[in-house]
Amino acid sequence: MWRGILLFTLLAISIVAADAQRRQINPIPFAHEPCSVLDGRPCTPSYCSPLEPGPCIPEIDYPYGENLQLTIESVPSDADRAKYQKPDHDLDTIGDLFAELRTCWAPPSDNARSGMQMSVRFSFNRAGGLIGPPRLTYATAGVPADTRTTYLSAINSSLNACLPLKFTDGLGGALAGRPIAIRYVDNRGLGR
Repeated sequence: MWRGILLFTLLAISIVAADAQRRQINPIPFAHEPCSVLDGRPCTPSYCSPLEPGPCIPEIDYPYGENLQLTIESVPSDADRAKYQKPDHDLDTIGDLFAELRTCWAPPSDNARSGMQMSVRFSFNRAGGLIGPPRLTYATAGVPADTRTTYLSAINSSLNACLPLKFTDGLGGALAGRPIAIRYVDNRGLGR
C-alpha cells in the first residue's frame, strides 16, 4: 500500500516538474525577459489567458506585414544600394521581388519634378504578369495634371518592361492576387 502511495507521489511530482519545465520562457531573441508593464524595470510586455499560468511570449514583429508595401527612390542612398541589385535567379522571396521591382524603375526625363511622390497598387498573377493596370492611390499635392500623367506613364512603362517576372512556383502561388503597394519617390536634384 505504501509503495503505491510513494509511486503515485513520485509520479505526481515528476508531472508537475515536467509541466513547470515546459512553461519556462527562454527570452532569447528578446533583450530581456517578458514581464508586466507595471514592473519598474524595462521589459517586453505580454499577456495571457487568465486560465494559463505564467507570461506568454509576445509575437515578433517581422519586417514584412500582410500588405506588401515598398518604397522605390530614383536615387537610392548608399546604405540601400544593395537592395537595388537585380537578382540573378528566379524570384523566390519577397526580398527578391522587391529588388526586381526596384531595378525596373526608370524615372521620367521630361516634365520631371524634384520631390514628386506617387503611389500605385496592383497585383500579380501566378505567371508573373499584372492583373489589370496599376491603380493610382496617391500623388504629391499641388502637382499639375500633366506631371502626374508623365509619372504614371513612367511607372506603367517601367513595370511593363520587366514583365512577366519569373516567380518560382511557391512565390507565384503565394503572391497571386495579393495587392502590392509601391511608393515611387523622385529624389533627384532637378532644380524645380
